[in-house]
Amino acid sequence: METNCVRLSPSNGLSDLLVVSHSDIIVIGAGIAGASAAALLAEDASVTLLEQEAHPGFHATGRSAAFYAPFYGTDTVRRVSAASAEFYCKPPDQFSEVELLRPRACLIVGDEGQSQTARELQGSAPGLIALEPAEARRRIPILREDYPAHCLLDDRGGDLDVDAILQAYLRQARHRKGRIVTDSRVTSLESVNGSWRVCCGESRYQAPIIVNAAGAWADELAHAAGLAGLGITPKRRTAVLVEPPQDIDISGWPLAVDMNEAFYFKPDAGLLLLSPADETPTSACDAQPDELDIAIAVDRVLSVTELNVKRVAHAWAGLRSFAPDGEFVLGHDSRSRGFYWLAGQGGYGVQSAPALAELLAEQITGRALSGSFAPLKPLACELTPDRLLELKA
Repeated sequence: METNCVRLSPSNGLSDLLVVSHSDIIVIGAGIAGASAAALLAEDASVTLLEQEAHPGFHATGRSAAFYAPFYGTDTVRRVSAASAEFYCKPPDQFSEVELLRPRACLIVGDEGQSQTARELQGSAPGLIALEPAEARRRIPILREDYPAHCLLDDRGGDLDVDAILQAYLRQARHRKGRIVTDSRVTSLESVNGSWRVCCGESRYQAPIIVNAAGAWADELAHAAGLAGLGITPKRRTAVLVEPPQDIDISGWPLAVDMNEAFYFKPDAGLLLLSPADETPTSACDAQPDELDIAIAVDRVLSVTELNVKRVAHAWAGLRSFAPDGEFVLGHDSRSRGFYWLAGQGGYGVQSAPALAELLAEQITGRALSGSFAPLKPLACELTPDRLLELKA
């Protein structure tokens, strides 16, 4: 990594000598989005990956439900997720020795009042298979005898090993031309003579290109760069772990999700993970679970199952960040030279990361899209941050 020394104005009668670290690209945010982008960009350019926390993946990535759901989201999300699944099933040589995507079906369930939703889901996601309620109860024996009325199965899903994926991308970045710096909260960001200067406390970094992969802090980072935000909104999601029924092997159960996404639950390391699928707008922060949301998670699952919850073993919350139109935000911001966005992943950040990183690298370094990623090239025009500027105009 090339460095230059820059002498600043005297302070308190002393001369301060600060080292400015130069690279081709600075990526801000070392969650799964920033880590995957840094790894790909570092193949063709020197990259500095800055993370405000003590270790990468502290916020949304480290608190993910860790499930790949191919039916989930808009058509764009599904296309990007499908391309990413091929990467996880057959990763490049030496990327990871760990199985990154382990098959687990997803069972989408609803009551009599959700008939229309069931029809709409089948129409929008042809891969879903209709099941008889009795078959759904066979797969998840704790479902109540009078529930569900409508059942759709997606057998293409699976559990994602989020930590293995994140660490693999970080290793890849380091082995190429990447440098990862933690405990580095951005305190100022400015463009001077075609280059971005980033201050993190007393540390200084400089590069002609910035990638805003700051997750819940994406709009705040834009403000620091002198740009109006795009309306990226962090939303809190709660997860709860409880003991499963005794003497029942839950390891092969599918993830169960309500058709209107009022709840979901799935096996997780020998326990049951429950969520009320809440989306509470909040500020960017170290999200903590709300007691009411914990109670709602348990109550909603108890309303459709015979589960007996005596205590909550653990609860946490994470932030999922959404653009105003619910789509990913990726690409160059026309208001400022060298400022790129990789934000608004919503709840799809991990399952979409490989494809989004490829799309960004194609824009910045000209890295050619190949394999399952090649058909995604037209999406670059649809995901541009400029579309949100037009919405605000």
